[in-house]
Amino acid sequence: MKEKTILFDLDGTLIDSTDAILESFHAAFDMFGKQIPPDEIIKAQIGYPLDRMFATFGVPEDRVNRYVDAYKMHYRQISCQKTVLLPQAAQAVHLASQDARLGVVTTKTAKYSIELLEHMGIMKYFEVLIGREDVTYPKPHPEPILKAILKLGSDKNKCWMIGDTPMDILAAKDAGIRAVGVKCGYADESTLSPFADHICENAFKAVQFISVS
Repeated sequence: MKEKTILFDLDGTLIDSTDAILESFHAAFDMFGKQIPPDEIIKAQIGYPLDRMFATFGVPEDRVNRYVDAYKMHYRQISCQKTVLLPQAAQAVHLASQDARLGVVTTKTAKYSIELLEHMGIMKYFEVLIGREDVTYPKPHPEPILKAILKLGSDKNKCWMIGDTPMDILAAKDAGIRAVGVKCGYADESTLSPFADHICENAFKAVQFISVS
C-alpha cells in the first residue's frame, strides 16, 4: 500500500503549453476585434482561470464567456501539437508512481488536460485529475486540492503538492498539506520562496526531495 500522495500542477510543472496558450488568446481577441495584450502580460497570468484572465485583460464581464469559448475552440485544435512535456517531467511521474499515489490539480479544463496527458503517455499514472469544471473555487482556493484528497482517500499528513506558482502553494497550504515549488514554470524562486516548504529546479528534483522527506 502506497502511503504518500503527490499532486501535480500541469502548466509550468509537468507541461509547457505556452505556445498553445498564447496562440489561443490571440485567436480569441482576433475573433472579436480586440487588441491583443503583450505576450509577457498574458504569460504573467498563466495559472489563473481563463475567465479571470480575460477580465484582467479588460474584457467586459458580460462578454468574458464568449472569449473563453473562443479560446477553448482554438486551444482544442492545437493543444496536443503545441504542448510538450517539460524536461524530466516523464521521469518525475514515473519515479513518483513507485511509492506514491498520484493526482493532477489544474485550472485547465479537465477534459483537455486528460487528452493532453493521454497523448503524452502519462495519464495512466494518475488516479485523479481535478480541473476547472470540477470545482466552484479554483486555486489558490484549497477546494481543488481537498477534492483530490477526498477522491483518493488520502491522509493529509502524507500528501504533497508540486507546483510552479504561488497559487499552487497557497492552495496546498490552505488545504493543510506540504508543497514544493518548482522553478521550471512561470514564477521564479523569489516569488515562490515566501510560501513553499522547499524549492527545486523541476518536478523530478521535487519528487526526489519528497521521496526522502
